[in-house]
Amino acid sequence: MKAVRDGDIPFDGSVEESLDMCLGCRACEPACPAGVEYGHLLENARGVIQREKKKSTKEKFVRTVTFDHLFQEPKKMEKAVTLMQFYQRSGLQTITRKMNILSFFPNILEEMEGVLPRVESRELMRGGIYRSKKNDIKVAFFTGCLMETIFSKTNEATVELLRGFGCEVWVPENQVCCGALHGHSGELKKAKENARKNIDNFVARDVDYIVNNAGGCGAFLSEYELLLKDEPEYLEKAKQVSEKSIDITSLLFRLGITDFPLNHRNNKKISVTYQDSCHLRNVNHVIDKPRKILGAISNVEYKELKGADHCCGSAGIYNLIHSEMSMKILDDRMENVKEINPHIIVTTNPGCLLQMKLGIERAGLSKEMEALHLVDFINDYVSIKN
Repeated sequence: MKAVRDGDIPFDGSVEESLDMCLGCRACEPACPAGVEYGHLLENARGVIQREKKKSTKEKFVRTVTFDHLFQEPKKMEKAVTLMQFYQRSGLQTITRKMNILSFFPNILEEMEGVLPRVESRELMRGGIYRSKKNDIKVAFFTGCLMETIFSKTNEATVELLRGFGCEVWVPENQVCCGALHGHSGELKKAKENARKNIDNFVARDVDYIVNNAGGCGAFLSEYELLLKDEPEYLEKAKQVSEKSIDITSLLFRLGITDFPLNHRNNKKISVTYQDSCHLRNVNHVIDKPRKILGAISNVEYKELKGADHCCGSAGIYNLIHSEMSMKILDDRMENVKEINPHIIVTTNPGCLLQMKLGIERAGLSKEMEALHLVDFINDYVSIKN
């Protein structure tokens, strides 16, 4: 990767093939005694590849739609999700499934269509301040692109949780995608564009924390300082954003959520496990806090999942590009899930959440268990007396 980045070896198809097989989970970083930043080397190498390679018409089209539009302009993402809502509610989805139309497409697309959550009609958070009774702590909330459209219920629950713990929550109006998907795919120029837009928005008010509820987004936000290290006019502001960025589980833990009585609402004993978000674990080093929160809930038996510290195979869009390898990783993970047979698999990243939902379906366990974001699990199942 370093040789490609520095131009010491020529780029060819074999280099791209080798690097594309990497999940980008960055588990190599905490394992490396020398502290090599493999994630940044990978992004830079992929940047060289995208600059040097001759792209097919299909790849140019996909990259333009994805990186220049959907994940660059929030309104276009919202329109795409509105179309998905129409597909789900108009009867078109039912017809498509009955006629088995999706069988003409790659298997992974048919499987992913089956686990996509039903898009609810909700007023999206377009900015504003959500006050609490105390307003002791001022936080900015990074809504994310997928979280704010497909998982808007989780965003609403996140804001309500923060308000319940005395936070005044500010949602910057013109925030955009964090840029993680761009950066991981070698589109570093576009990643930096998004970073600059977000930085300008998030430094407009003085806050104690910048909160996110998506592990991949949080990791990228925390590394804005590194991303823009060669831009003196943004470096100090990028540093502020990086230093104030925190994931929702870490902030809830810091606010003392485990000090309050956490009761399972149905008083029925259930078993829960946790699948790590790779970037939350390997980049931001958040490992114990989600587990401690789950373990503090009465009538909840926490079961550690073997291999939870390894990637589930989602890895951004890896499960779409390298679906065969991704599904092998996922099926292996589900064998470990079967050993402990939990009622609920909890995670903290939208890609991981969809992947675990897919794993449950592939394993034929949809009647026995479900996958939830940690925030939704707390919101739906836990009573907090604070």
